[in-house]
Amino acid sequence: MYFVKEETNQTLEEKKSKFIAYLCPYNQFDSLMKRLRSEHPKARHFVYAYRYLNDFEQVVENSSDDGEPKGTSGKPSLNVLAGNELINSAVIIIRYFGGVKLGTGGLVRAYSDAVNLVIKNSNLKKYEKLITQVLECEYNELSQLEYLLNQKNINIKSKEFTSNISLELELTKEQLDELKNDLPRNIKIK
Repeated sequence: MYFVKEETNQTLEEKKSKFIAYLCPYNQFDSLMKRLRSEHPKARHFVYAYRYLNDFEQVVENSSDDGEPKGTSGKPSLNVLAGNELINSAVIIIRYFGGVKLGTGGLVRAYSDAVNLVIKNSNLKKYEKLITQVLECEYNELSQLEYLLNQKNINIKSKEFTSNISLELELTKEQLDELKNDLPRNIKIK
């Protein structure tokens, strides 16, 4: 499974209609939709599809045809996301009608092609289940620890400064196992 980390877009023209596809992380879906509706007030349709993993590692998916004939835009867009094994990702396709009707087959093809185009031109990352882990260190050990975490591409979600420093990390189980071997002995894993 794969996901996108940042928003990308591509434009497809089909018989004078313009299809602008935006691919983004699922957690940015609502804000992107709001922004696109204000940036494109004359657009005819805002078709979308998204897939994400819930807390139980189940794939939740949804789509909307937004006024296009039923099953000609949202579902084909969702099928392209599923076919590319994308999760925690959303796609919004803005359509400007060009005056020529595409028919149901033409709409399915155009929306699918627009989503495939934006996926092909996006930087996809392989999905790995992340866990949260807390490390505790002394103030004088912080810079060395941050350097080590940076070298291992481990994300620091937050830092809490009390008598010691607590770092909340987001990492894979494999990264945690590797980190345990490389940590100085006085740094505690909570």
